[in-house]
Amino acid sequence: MRTFDSNSAESATVGPLEVARWEQYGLTGELPFGAMWYSVPAGSSSLRDCHPELELSIVVAGTASVESAGTVTEVPQGGAFLLDSDEAHIVHNNHQAGPLTIFSAYWMPLGEATEPSATEPSATEPSATEPSATEPSATEPSATEPAATEPAATEPVGIGTGAAHV
Repeated sequence: MRTFDSNSAESATVGPLEVARWEQYGLTGELPFGAMWYSVPAGSSSLRDCHPELELSIVVAGTASVESAGTVTEVPQGGAFLLDSDEAHIVHNNHQAGPLTIFSAYWMPLGEATEPSATEPSATEPSATEPSATEPSATEPSATEPAATEPAATEPVGIGTGAAHV
């Protein structure tokens, strides 16, 4: 087991925020997501952010006022919010009691299937209601179609330079 402490993590200032990215722990390539902690000072807000990654954020301390799609939603300590890919957002700390601290994990959305499903015949194949004696079984590749292969492993999502992903 490994443990991580936001209080001792190296951080950088990004706009008004203090951001501690998890790349500092040497986990690149081990996790299928990027992660960070960030703090919004009392009475302050993040810059407007929009990125292709999905982002799951958990409020560690304080109450976040998350502005997205023209609405503001209060998320208390212990609560979480999920931002869709390309969903513009601003995180506000409207309280004067202290900083708002959030843990955020982000990843690229899973790709949609680009090939027809095994249950949908193509225009050149016999329909499912008209079986063919020459048709290969569902578990065998046909002579004209290559066998399915595992998709290539992709690198974990990195953080763009200068983007806070908050």
